[in-house]
Amino acid sequence: MSYLTSDSNQTGNIDTFIRPPYFFISGFIDIPHMNYYYVFLCFVYIISLVGNTFVMMVIYMDSSLHSPKYIAVFNLAFADVCGSTALVPKLLDMFLFSRQLISYNQCLASLFFIFLFLTMQSFNLTILSYDRLVAICCPLRYHMMVTYRSMFQLTGAAWAFAVFLVLLAVCLINRLSFCRSLVINSYFCDHGPLFRLAAPCSDVVPNIVMSYLNPCIVLYFPMVFIISSYICITHALFTITLPQDSSLRVRAVKTCTSHLILVAIFYLPINFTFLLHPIIPTNARIINLSLTSVLPPMLNPIIYVLKTEEFKESAKKLLSKRGAQRAVAPVQST
Repeated sequence: MSYLTSDSNQTGNIDTFIRPPYFFISGFIDIPHMNYYYVFLCFVYIISLVGNTFVMMVIYMDSSLHSPKYIAVFNLAFADVCGSTALVPKLLDMFLFSRQLISYNQCLASLFFIFLFLTMQSFNLTILSYDRLVAICCPLRYHMMVTYRSMFQLTGAAWAFAVFLVLLAVCLINRLSFCRSLVINSYFCDHGPLFRLAAPCSDVVPNIVMSYLNPCIVLYFPMVFIISSYICITHALFTITLPQDSSLRVRAVKTCTSHLILVAIFYLPINFTFLLHPIIPTNARIINLSLTSVLPPMLNPIIYVLKTEEFKESAKKLLSKRGAQRAVAPVQST
C-alpha cells in the first residue's frame, strides 16, 4: 500500500496543512477465508437488530414496564441498535465488496457515531447499576430517588456528556495534518490508529491525552463504580438475617444477575484489549474489538428475556395477545 500516501512534495514541510481526500481501512492482514467471519458478523447484526427492537417494542407497548428503570433499559437497547448499525453495515460493505477507501469526512463521521454509541452503552450500564444500588441498599427511599424525572435527567446528561467527549476527540483529529501514510490499521476509522498517522507532521499530544482520558472516563471509572455498587449490594444482602427476609435476598440476586452478565460481557473483553494493546497482535486486537462491538448488543436482549422475570412475563403477555388477535381476525372475516 505504498501508493496510499499524501503528496510527497509536501511531506518535507510540516507547516503545510494536509487533509487527505480518503483513507484506506486495512482490516485483517494475511488471514484466509475472512469472508466467513464477515458473514458471521452479518448474522449477529441481524439478531441484534431484531432482539433490541423487540425489547424496545415490549417496553413501549406494556404499561407495566413504564417505570424509571426501563427508561435506562430502553436507552441501552436503542444505543445497541444504533451502535451496531453504525459499524456492521459499513464494515461488511468495505470488506465483502473490497471498498476499503473511505473519504475523510465519512471517516470522521463514522468515528463519531461508533464511539458515541459505545460510550452510551457504558453509561447506560452504569445507570442501571445505580438503579440496583438504590433499590437494594435504600429500598424505602427508592421511589423518592429513582423517579421519571431523575432518570430522564441522568440519561439526558449521559447523552450530552457522551456527545461532548466524542466530539472533542473528533475536533482534535480535524486539526491534524496527514502528510504520509493513509492506511488505518483497523477495521473502521479507529481513533488511535487514525491520529497516529499524523504523528510525523503534527502535534498529536492532545490526541494522546484524549486516547488515555476517554477510556478512563468511558470504561474504567464506570467499571469501578459498578464494582463498588455491587460490593455495597453484597454487604446489604448479607446483613439480612431474619428468616422471612431470605426470599428478599433470592429475589435481589436474581434481579442483579442479568445486569452483572451484561457488565461482564461488555467490560471484560474491551478492557482486556485496551490494557494489553501494546503486546496484542493487530489481527487479535481487531478480532477482539469487533466481537466486543457486536456480541454485547446481540446478547443484551437475550439475557433480559431469559433472566428478568418481569420482562419475560410482559413479553409472553404481548406475544399471546398478538397471537389471539391473529386467531380472531380470520373468524371475523368469515
